[in-house]
Amino acid sequence: MLKKLCMLLVCASLLLNTGCSVYMAANQPGLKDVNLLKVGTSRNLLISEFGQPVSSGVDGDGREYDKFSFKQGYSSGTKVGRAVLHAVADVLTYGLWEVVGTPLEATFDGDQITYEVTYDRNDQIAQIIRFENVSSSIARANHRVISSMKW
Repeated sequence: MLKKLCMLLVCASLLLNTGCSVYMAANQPGLKDVNLLKVGTSRNLLISEFGQPVSSGVDGDGREYDKFSFKQGYSSGTKVGRAVLHAVADVLTYGLWEVVGTPLEATFDGDQITYEVTYDRNDQIAQIIRFENVSSSIARANHRVISSMKW
């Protein structure tokens, strides 16, 4: 009887104590709609999707610009699927999956993306620049113009 009780407690603790990988998968950043980044989209629409810009200003030609930086994450379905996968793997391996699952989730936590958006007189996008290497102090040199409107 004592052996069955101990086994029941161990199984219950394994089921209830899913590891960090399940939590991390469920709480990854959400998917942002980067399709809004095209010439003609309004500034207000960008702010509603990406939040407040990390910086704003006026360029040498007198045009306003915003710089948006965010983690491009995953859709809700993908996050739920990954969390379920980790939970099942935890149960099947008696928790040993956490040795693999937690570092995996720490690595696959979305991509840091930075865009600089320049607006026309009507606060609509005139030019989009995507920064390829946002962690570098010379990120401005490593950029790609996505779209631009002729002035």
